[in-house]
Amino acid sequence: MIFSGNTRATLVCGALALAGMIGCKPKSEPTAVAPTKPPVSTHTDSPKHTNRLAQEKSPYLRQHMHNPVDWYPWSEAAFAKARAEGKPIFLSIGYSTCHWCHVMERESFENEELAKYLNEHFVSIKVDREERPDVDKIYMTAVQFMSGSGGWPLNCFLTPDRQPFYGGTYFPPEAKYGRPSFLQLLQNIHEVWTQRHGEVLSSAQDLTQRMSDLTQKEATNTLLHARVLTNAAEQFKAEFDAHHGGFGGAPKFPRPAQPAFLLRHGVKQHDQPAINMVMATCEKMANGGMNDQLGGGFARYSVDAKWLVPHFEKMLYDNAQLLQLYLDAHLVSGHDAPADIARDIIRYLLRDMTHPGGGFYSAEDADSEGHEGKFYCWTKKELGALLTVEEFNVAVDYFGITEEGNFVDHSHPTPLPGQNVLSIVGDLRPADRPLLDSAKKKMFETRSKRIRPHLDDKILASWNGLMLGGLARAGIVLDDPAYLAAAEKNLAFLQAKLWDAKTKTLYHRWRDGERDQAQLVDDYAFLLGGVLDLYEATLKPEHLEFALALAETMLAKFYDPERGGFWQSADGAGDLIMRVKEDYDGAEPSGNSVAILGLLRLGAICDRKDFRDAAEKSLRLFADRMQRLPHAVPFMLQALDFFLEEPKRVVIAGDASSPKARELLRAAHAVFQPRKVVLGTAGPVEAFAKTLPAKDGPVVYLCTGTACQPPTDDATKVKAMLK
Repeated sequence: MIFSGNTRATLVCGALALAGMIGCKPKSEPTAVAPTKPPVSTHTDSPKHTNRLAQEKSPYLRQHMHNPVDWYPWSEAAFAKARAEGKPIFLSIGYSTCHWCHVMERESFENEELAKYLNEHFVSIKVDREERPDVDKIYMTAVQFMSGSGGWPLNCFLTPDRQPFYGGTYFPPEAKYGRPSFLQLLQNIHEVWTQRHGEVLSSAQDLTQRMSDLTQKEATNTLLHARVLTNAAEQFKAEFDAHHGGFGGAPKFPRPAQPAFLLRHGVKQHDQPAINMVMATCEKMANGGMNDQLGGGFARYSVDAKWLVPHFEKMLYDNAQLLQLYLDAHLVSGHDAPADIARDIIRYLLRDMTHPGGGFYSAEDADSEGHEGKFYCWTKKELGALLTVEEFNVAVDYFGITEEGNFVDHSHPTPLPGQNVLSIVGDLRPADRPLLDSAKKKMFETRSKRIRPHLDDKILASWNGLMLGGLARAGIVLDDPAYLAAAEKNLAFLQAKLWDAKTKTLYHRWRDGERDQAQLVDDYAFLLGGVLDLYEATLKPEHLEFALALAETMLAKFYDPERGGFWQSADGAGDLIMRVKEDYDGAEPSGNSVAILGLLRLGAICDRKDFRDAAEKSLRLFADRMQRLPHAVPFMLQALDFFLEEPKRVVIAGDASSPKARELLRAAHAVFQPRKVVLGTAGPVEAFAKTLPAKDGPVVYLCTGTACQPPTDDATKVKAMLK
């Protein structure tokens, strides 16, 4: 949620302004301003100099373990020290592949003078937002509440009891643009903390109360109806970039939930312009520099409007969602190009982002050798030395290679000259295809010998759930048993490392042989969705049984039976100042949106009215938000779309492991029909499905309610029925 408006929380900003600060940032101010020339670090990493973060598993925290800052992890020990010494807490939140987090570390946290001041006057805490999204959500909301914007690195100042009173994102090392340097900021906050202590505490309490009040929202009288979907689709269409694809301007994020919703709405309403917008967006993204043209996989976002220059970090959650989007685009269009992009995503993830046991790693950095994008970019001179003349000419024209390049890393004091991000800008004659393939092979092999960006190798249940679903669907939609085998291996890994079958508890993070203790609704919801995709692709009863265990535990731990909706964290998390209900489908869909859709799907497969009732009550809680701010909840709109119609049930009766059943199953998944579920007749499926008999072999029944069309064993007829 993003907040604006005048509140008593601005009192602190005024107090800090009186102490010589600039006060709160205006809403229009960017969250990060690039320094013109970062200072040289005054701290050298030494094996002898480590802080408490050396004991942590988080790759992000470990990146800071040699800082001279006396960092604490998020812990009672840090809170107790702040209380005992009467010091404010400096909370810094980021993640290991965050470019501007690296910049601020280099500029500030490795600086001995600044570290000394922090150590004397503050208790400093580092948090990995990917390990603790619940902590990040609270303090990101606070910073957005105070300033109107947010981002990472997120830096927030707290009272010893963890109530926020000031914050921002990137703070520069030198005073400029009317803003103080980071050291000046720390000095001013220390002055206000000591001289206007009562005002700071009062404002912090007020801000915390206002944030808490917002979590207690009640369901409104807004109706759940199809006009909400139509209204959202029209708003999304109005933002379409007809020149470059995508929605809105620079920086441009893929945010797959938005085109995914528009595609399903366009198909349902026979809205060809809406479908064309999504297809154009998929094509432009695939041709742009945001898509790794050599190795596959997408970067985090494009800094420009035309998808050319990416922010080079690669995230598992982006690629998992884009995999689903390109599978949908393939089914709707019937074209091979989206399927090829889906295969490229999987090729990248299985090659570079997979633990030997089957889990998927979290992310790859934007930087290598201190430069953003160095691993991915090429100079014209490099290609001239690597390729034959014929290969060079084709590659230069196809990828738009120039002498001056198209990318400059302005965050580095000495940017590399002539860097080219690869994107598809030229047409390719069929006769030149072998030359391009040969050039790409040489380029990929040469690039593979470069120093790779940092790999964040922690394994998160939530993001793995997203990828599990995409991989399972790809296995059945693209008819590739290797993808299904990888999905099965992934689920087995998650069940072995992050699931406690005795207590039915799903943990959040596993790394280096150890899991954490965090309990988050995203883990249950995202994994539920992935397991359902795997069940529908295999019809194995054990997967459906596991989905039921996830859903039942999710309801017990996170559901609010009084108002509806799901809390982000489990009850009893004593290190949080409040529980919140995430209701924003941003780069990742919210736990609420995914939980609602998962319960609706599972309820239809197993005929569980309690699942549907919880989903409906949650939709009613967010009904007003879907009506007024559809941009905030595109994934939840997909759940609403599923809820508003009785879903079609594709029941495959007979031996689900037989070749004939697999043929019928592939046919059921060969049609874009997002308002359907696919189930067999074994395991904890609905009772009605168990009454449907096989004939001489497996057959398909297409049912709505208790009415079914005549069974068929003809795959072509199955596709026709679903259309």
